Amino acid sequence: MAKSTGGSPKFLWLMVLLVLLSMAAAGAAIYMVMNERDGSESGNAQTQQLQRQTPIFVKIDPFTVNLADDNFGSRLLYTGISLKVGNNETREILTEHMPQVRSRLLMLFSGKQASELTSPEGKRRLGEEVVAVLSEPLSQPQPPLDIRDVLFTEFIVQ
Repeated sequence: MAKSTGGSPKFLWLMVLLVLLSMAAAGAAIYMVMNERDGSESGNAQTQQLQRQTPIFVKIDPFTVNLADDNFGSRLLYTGISLKVGNNETREILTEHMPQVRSRLLMLFSGKQASELTSPEGKRRLGEEVVAVLSEPLSQPQPPLDIRDVLFTEFIVQ
């Protein structure tokens, strides 16, 4: 009968090495899974920060303005405007100074001719001019106003 010697030392070292490699692979896999969970939680936090913000609008009551004379004589503009603003401070400033806001807009509109306002490009340009006119300080000192868009809710040229 053959005698059993219990194995060679090379085989024993090979087994120890395989066990260590298996443990290292398992540890790496656990680390990856745990790291992925942390990443998804921070991703959720970023998605929560990107959630929809409620827009802030300042409604300006409709008004009628005599336009500058053109080839067809005296013309009228009836318009209603809402301003989309970036923060509540801008909304409060515009609301507190509404008579000044309306006066500035009336002065701007009364210098326009009907032919300038009837095209979509003319309305877009008018919106840019409204932002420029209202960006000038209404009182001193005043932080800069954050007016993001001018929305014409009613617009009739007659």
